[in-house]
Parts: sequence; structure tokens; C-alpha cells
Amino acid sequence: MPAKKVYEDEEIIAFYDINPQSPVHLLVIPRKHISNLLDIKQQDADLLAKMIMTATILAKKHDIAETGYRIVINTNRYAGQSIDHLHIHILGGRVMGWPPG
Repeated sequence: MPAKKVYEDEEIIAFYDINPQSPVHLLVIPRKHISNLLDIKQQDADLLAKMIMTATILAKKHDIAETGYRIVINTNRYAGQSIDHLHIHILGGRVMGWPPG
């Protein structure tokens, strides 16, 4: 699928969500296939840390860090996971309510 990339390296890619739920809605995705949080192995720890660090850097670059942003990882269908590949949602640019959405 075509995507407007905001970050890319040998391990991860980040781009705008095609169905944004907030003014800033980015996805951070590992190139390595991991279905969801239940499939994480110990050797994936550095990759996951890098994904979170990238999310923080992107929040700063998109001017949502100071006002606040939300990081979401959905795991399985009931949680809203619609794609069978681990990814982090970065949401910001508006006041977030609870429950998310």
C-alpha cells in the first residue's frame, strides 16, 4: 500500500495512518514480522525499545510531545488489531478521552 513515510531504516518504518483517529496519527512498524505482543521473544527487546524511542522522536518532530501524545499497541481482534503485524500507533494533536478513540 502507498504510504507517506516519516521515518525509515533497516529495522523499522513509520508513516501516517490511512484512517487517522487524531490530527497526528502515525504507525511505527518493524520490518521483522511479529504478529503481535504475544509473539515477542527476548531477542526482540532491542527492536521494541527502538520502536518506542522512534515514536518519541516522531512525537517531538510532529509537535505533539509537549502537549501530550498516546502510544497504543493493539493485540488481537477484541483489542482492535486488524492487521496481523505488530505496530505502534502514535496519536496526538487533540485532547484524548477515555476510552481511546
